[in-house]
Amino acid sequence: MNPLESTAPGWSPADVDALVVLSFGAPEGPEDIRPFLENVTRGRGIPPERLDEVGQHYNHFDGLSPLNELNREIIFNVEEELRRRGWDLPVYFGNRNWKPYANDVALELSRDGVRKAVVFATSAWGGYSGCKQYDEDIQAMREAQGAAGFEQTDFFKSRQFFDHPAFIELNAQAIADAYGRLPEAFRESARLVFTAHSIPVRADAASGTKADGNLYSRQVAEAARLVAAKAGISDYEVVWQSASGDGTVPWLEPDILDHEQSLHDAGVGAMVVCSVGFISDHMEVVWDLDHELAAQAKEHGMLVERAATVGPRPEFAKMIVDLIGESLAPETAKHSGCVASKGCSLNGAVCEPGCCPTRPRR
Repeated sequence: MNPLESTAPGWSPADVDALVVLSFGAPEGPEDIRPFLENVTRGRGIPPERLDEVGQHYNHFDGLSPLNELNREIIFNVEEELRRRGWDLPVYFGNRNWKPYANDVALELSRDGVRKAVVFATSAWGGYSGCKQYDEDIQAMREAQGAAGFEQTDFFKSRQFFDHPAFIELNAQAIADAYGRLPEAFRESARLVFTAHSIPVRADAASGTKADGNLYSRQVAEAARLVAAKAGISDYEVVWQSASGDGTVPWLEPDILDHEQSLHDAGVGAMVVCSVGFISDHMEVVWDLDHELAAQAKEHGMLVERAATVGPRPEFAKMIVDLIGESLAPETAKHSGCVASKGCSLNGAVCEPGCCPTRPRR
């Protein structure tokens, strides 16, 4: 059976009381930076000096990450799309690592009488960090409701959307726009490079089921293939960015900075970068790409155009509303590729037996 069908809650649209947009969280001022980073890295063996380094990235932007505001923009667009479709569905916003905390939002749902909610997690990908940890967030939300004496809300999380036709189309459009911003003399020879957040090699190996095998990196590769094909480009590379840790654990490679060096050494004069792994301008995007990569490329005389992230587009909000419908009627799900799309879960239960069985050790 299709795992999406096996986890479908059997709800009708009329049964759904709310949509919850569940995200990562981000600091919104200098005083937020250190506690936010400690929330993010708790139990992961990240050395304090790495937190200091990342904290300096935020300080370059007055301690403010653009992520929360971009998520609010997505929510505004979703609310507009729901109104356009005549669907009176309230939208709530909760984060794992910073305010508004998901557990606080869970109590708000209880006070508002929300009995059934569809959850859209702002990650397109499988694996522990990209998918299962959101299931754990949902479990914690229900526990918070119970501990406060409330009846627990039923939460159904929508699927991973890396291969949704709208996601593919929007990224392809962003790439075309980026090529259009290059000087005409460089457009034909510019190299297309896709990036996504690196994770430890062992975490990638643990993503999905044993039969899936390296589900996260395979999904990223599949999304890149689909987007490049939609953009009419056959020559491209998939690389990684934002690796962390203490240097003793191998992470997915090559890193974007190392890859830029290789392209420069090979005489490439321009590249278009599509940060397909991110739907919005996370700090990893604005620092690692717009700052570090841009500075290195400038030293090499290489032109770099970054394709815009697709989250702020109204069409992305349409996809989110479509995903609500797919959650209720999985036989209508739209897929562009052939790599498994999973992640549907009821109340944080495992989406498929054996999928991401344990939190991978860092």
